[in-house]
Amino acid sequence: MVLNRALILGALALTTMMSPCGGEDIVADHVGIYGAEFYQSHGPSGQYIQEFDGDELFYVDLGKKETVWRLPMFSQFAGFDPQRALNEIAKSKHNLDIITKRSNFTPVINEVPEVTVFSKSPVMLGQPNTLICHVDNIFPPVINITWLKNGHAVTEGVSETSFLLKSDYSFLKIGYLTFLPSDDDVYDCKVEHWGLDEPLLKHWEPEIPAPMSELTETVVCALGLTVGLVGIVVGSVLIIRGALSIYKNRKMDILDDLELFSGQVHHVPFLLLPSSAHLFSGK
Repeated sequence: MVLNRALILGALALTTMMSPCGGEDIVADHVGIYGAEFYQSHGPSGQYIQEFDGDELFYVDLGKKETVWRLPMFSQFAGFDPQRALNEIAKSKHNLDIITKRSNFTPVINEVPEVTVFSKSPVMLGQPNTLICHVDNIFPPVINITWLKNGHAVTEGVSETSFLLKSDYSFLKIGYLTFLPSDDDVYDCKVEHWGLDEPLLKHWEPEIPAPMSELTETVVCALGLTVGLVGIVVGSVLIIRGALSIYKNRKMDILDDLELFSGQVHHVPFLLLPSSAHLFSGK
């Protein structure tokens, strides 16, 4: 990619709204950026976007002169005339021409972008997923993000956000790639920017646990068998001890009952009637 390093960034027009919700103990500020646009001499090109809490609501396609909503459902609740964006871009272009002449065509400083690649959800082979290429610290906002699969460019299932403005007036951009994880495929996010001496490739491949060796499987099986046998022995001992304890308790209860019964027999009085006494004496 051959890029003209004489790019000059145009003015950024921002409208920021801080709307605190709740009392002093609740921190729930929201930030809306309504009409953030930039215009630059490279291309020339520009962008008009609206955001809320760092998420893109829509941008205006300056070439097609139409509003493009991040989620189509948003258009059911609101609307935006793209001509307003075209008017703002025209103003920025006019201001840029004046600033360029006054600054003696001083070029901007190219920052080095930071790239991170990760999957949207935990990877499971054969289950659809999405790769995310997060490119941060972009300045100026001219960048190419492409995807490679096994070293070859991918065009299907690819999408990306607009340039998202940060508080330090740098930008971030996010690229997406829908894919079907396989242990035979590897992916790269390729980033080209003036702050890089050469295109940056951020590699990604699924992390699949290595299969266990035969020795490891044998050891695991032996440990499992040993634990099972120990469990059987310990369980048997506990059952026997429990049975003996129950037997002893029953035996003690029976002996207590017999002792109580014997005590009652010894205390029964023995009575002799007078007539019986004559029989024994022979009178």
